[in-house]
Amino acid sequence: MSEALKIAIMQPYFLPYIGYWQLIQSVDKFVIYDDVEFSKGGWINRNRFLKNGKDEYFTIPLRKDSDFLKIGDRHISDSFFEKDRFKLLRKIISAYNGAANYKQGCDIVQKCFECSEKRLFDFIKSSIFLVCDLLNIKTEIVTSSSLKIDSSLRKHHRVIEICKKLGADTYINPIGGVDIYSKDVFKAEGVEIFFQKTDDIFYSQFGNEFVPNLSVVDMIMFNDLEFVKHSLSRFKLL
Repeated sequence: MSEALKIAIMQPYFLPYIGYWQLIQSVDKFVIYDDVEFSKGGWINRNRFLKNGKDEYFTIPLRKDSDFLKIGDRHISDSFFEKDRFKLLRKIISAYNGAANYKQGCDIVQKCFECSEKRLFDFIKSSIFLVCDLLNIKTEIVTSSSLKIDSSLRKHHRVIEICKKLGADTYINPIGGVDIYSKDVFKAEGVEIFFQKTDDIFYSQFGNEFVPNLSVVDMIMFNDLEFVKHSLSRFKLL
């Protein structure tokens, strides 16, 4: 009998909150979508950081293209590499000046921004591997296009097909999927589904009122790595 295999599937996000890294850590294989349509206005190329006690968005600007391109076909704007990324990098770094673990936070942010990949997916994938390495996350990461799944499949049909392709009997999804996916539908296909809910995790942010669910950069800036690594297990499966 083959061993049980747990997987999760997500779009690529640039420096997302701790819940994303919890999801990667909690499975045997983590699938990143590159062959689905890019979600305009979503979280793929943007996130939030702390500035003057409040949350503020940072965004990786994209080249003007069709709104219907797949994630793997989107490219970062030329202006980002010519000048904008250094402005954005300085903006983020300066906002955390004086944070408890400022140097370690600056190091990882700089490494992520130094990536020269112009395809958005490759740029984000680089940052995912860098943060996983920093947090000692060893999960195998798989690109969805490499699985050769029927491109006409949508929603839970695509997820279940990926589970079957990889031989997974357990699928873990963020808590937001509880209203989207049916446990009975997955069970009928031989897959058990769980929903991951991140615990409330608090820490000092310059002594101000806590702002939750910011980019993982925020947690890395204010805490030592042991705290961040411990936070990877602070969730519940429902």
